[in-house]
Amino acid sequence: MSPRLFSLSPDLKRLREAGYFVQIKGSLLLMRGVPYVNAKREVLKGTLISTLNLAGDQTKRPDTHVVHFDGEFPCQADGSPISQIRHQTHALNLGHNVTARHSFSSKPEGGYTDYFHKMATYAGILSGPAAVLQPGVTPRTYASPDEQHEESVFNYTETASDRAGIGALAEMLKDERVAIIGSGGTGSYVLDFVAKTPVREVRIFDADEFLQHNAFRAPGAPALEELRDAPLKVDYLKGIYSRMHRGIVAHPALLTPENLHLLDGVTFAFVSMDDGAAKRPIVEKLEAMGIPFIDVGMGLELVDGSLGGILRTTTSTPEKRSHMRDRASFAGGGDEIYESNIQVAELNALNAALAVIKWKKLRGFYRDLEHEHHATYTTDGNMLLNGDQP
Repeated sequence: MSPRLFSLSPDLKRLREAGYFVQIKGSLLLMRGVPYVNAKREVLKGTLISTLNLAGDQTKRPDTHVVHFDGEFPCQADGSPISQIRHQTHALNLGHNVTARHSFSSKPEGGYTDYFHKMATYAGILSGPAAVLQPGVTPRTYASPDEQHEESVFNYTETASDRAGIGALAEMLKDERVAIIGSGGTGSYVLDFVAKTPVREVRIFDADEFLQHNAFRAPGAPALEELRDAPLKVDYLKGIYSRMHRGIVAHPALLTPENLHLLDGVTFAFVSMDDGAAKRPIVEKLEAMGIPFIDVGMGLELVDGSLGGILRTTTSTPEKRSHMRDRASFAGGGDEIYESNIQVAELNALNAALAVIKWKKLRGFYRDLEHEHHATYTTDGNMLLNGDQP
């Protein structure tokens, strides 16, 4: 991805041609070897770091005038801080093995026109005092950058995490191999959320066709021609999410005791099934593997012309398993109202969101104060309750 960005973005290409040592890590633009003066009037070298605003594989105009810096705070030639650009000072892990100690703010009238303008300006501010003390020193090193770039599970650069400064948190998920068992309403929304994370692999399991009623439970909007073809759910969903994520693996099968080996190697699972009897061997397999998983469920009832009910998110970890038998149903068949009512997409999405949030809590992405292993959301009272803490 990195070489293509440089070849298709004139401002990045110009930085290289001008002799700046620039690299891309994730969606961060790094300028290495920038000379500056520290408080002891020593000439050192540091790294300027900017987030990238991208449209596919080309840069857009910078959307922020702030940059990060990995090095001591830069000073004038006399050792006094360049306070005009001071923004924040604190150690920051930006992900992609990139750290920073400061951020700077210097906004020209009208903002920066492109990344050459932005990075060259900051490089000039920092290196000017260094050239006074050490004539001839320059950020234009003409060093040959290492063209090897990060292997990514995405087909295009994921910029959201780096823009928000949470790249290091997102990397907590990169080694996950996630199974989504049941890719109907709630399962399809789980896929939508998980496919936007850097997990290594997402295995989706379902033997059913994607039919008209499924279109009103799943994210997105299929064309009429797609519905006429009646594709399998997993093939339809893989076709969509493989445009973004390279690790989507479709298994057009119902998991049974005979093919549970298809779960080998997963590190986490979401179970979204209506048939409790078919769920039992899957749960037992995940427990035997020592794999944490989340089982979701929805119970709805039609009373006096309106729907009401409860969404359930039950978590099972190696440290706490026993409650699963009390919380999840292992009876055959599904919820009759749910099967007949297709206007519950928002509940599917909410149930999926609660499950994915809990998964991210388990992995340290979100703060977890209660460590609940069971949560319910009641629609009529808008009430969310936690239970089954360790």
